[in-house]
Amino acid sequence: MSYNALYTDLSGYYDLMCADIDYQGQSSSAQRLHQIFGNGGKQHLDLACGTGPHIAHLAQNGFTCRGLDINQPMLDIAKQRCPDANFAQGNMCDFYTEETFDLITCFLYSIHYSGDLNNLKGCITSAHQALASGGVFYFNVVDKRQIDNTLFAKHSVQQDQDLFHFSSAWHYVGDSEKQTLNVRIDKTTDQQTLTWQDEHPMVALNFDELEALLTPYFDVHVFEHNYESITPWNKVSGNAIFVCVKR
Repeated sequence: MSYNALYTDLSGYYDLMCADIDYQGQSSSAQRLHQIFGNGGKQHLDLACGTGPHIAHLAQNGFTCRGLDINQPMLDIAKQRCPDANFAQGNMCDFYTEETFDLITCFLYSIHYSGDLNNLKGCITSAHQALASGGVFYFNVVDKRQIDNTLFAKHSVQQDQDLFHFSSAWHYVGDSEKQTLNVRIDKTTDQQTLTWQDEHPMVALNFDELEALLTPYFDVHVFEHNYESITPWNKVSGNAIFVCVKR
């Protein structure tokens, strides 16, 4: 499949694929860190918003939300879920808005969908331009040096007569700015199985390289990848939450 085609073609299954994700916990984490480091405003933009579950939680907590995603079928579902929010189709690596936001989020490691370092730089500058003074750019990220190509995540979901098996895994060859997210979906109905597979090209970098890209624009705070507590990054673990405050 072409880049992101799996998510476009199977957008109706996306929420099942993400059924084990704690959207409320992730949204609450972003809100808490915004309360600590941000400007107190309630204008929110979610990059790579998908079907909108994070927006639904933040809107319930008083934010005025907007979502940006490259896949229109995902946005159609998001609009049904969050009818009061505004959504736009677009590339998070190259967007411009005259409206400013107090909190910009990019959940589920979606910052890596930038694909390469040049596009990631575009995402950073676009987010910086769109933030109000003192606004927060919040996202999670994986350090390429810590990727274990033998590990993968998987879960199963039953829907009516269909049994779905979902699996995903990072893969990094170790010598470039490229890594992949390998995704597989198996749908079994009446002992017949359909399978979809895709390799999503992702940008690969370490946290030092990422901080170097961010510091010309932001005050950067790095935390452990824990949505239940606020703990500074231990400089060892390979997953982290970045909280970037516009100067």
